[in-house]
This record gives sequence, C-alpha cells and structure tokens, in this order.
Amino acid sequence: MKRISLVALMATFISLLSSCEVIGGIFKAGVWSGIIIVVIVVALIIWLISKFMGGNRN
Repeated sequence: MKRISLVALMATFISLLSSCEVIGGIFKAGVWSGIIIVVIVVALIIWLISKFMGGNRN
C-alpha cells in the first residue's frame, strides 16, 4: 500500500511540473541557485529511495 501511495505522489508531481517551466525558472534564479536546487532534489530522491528500499538500520 505504501508503494502505491509513493508512486501516486511522484506521478502527481511529474504531471504538475512541466520540464520547460522548471528549467526556465532555474535559469531566471541563476546558475548557482539552480545547482543548489538540483543537488537538494537529487539528495531527497536518494534519501527517499533508501528509506523505501529498507535503509532503516536502527
């Protein structure tokens, strides 16, 4: 059940954001802001995948 809700959430985000709008916004904000945003998004995706795949080792 958790897997279905995660997939539904990601599908919603993907459908709401147009890639051209995102890239345009990044270039308007500046290159360094864009790099920081991309690094944060990639780190968040890696963290979510590790939690989803059983990365909880406490």
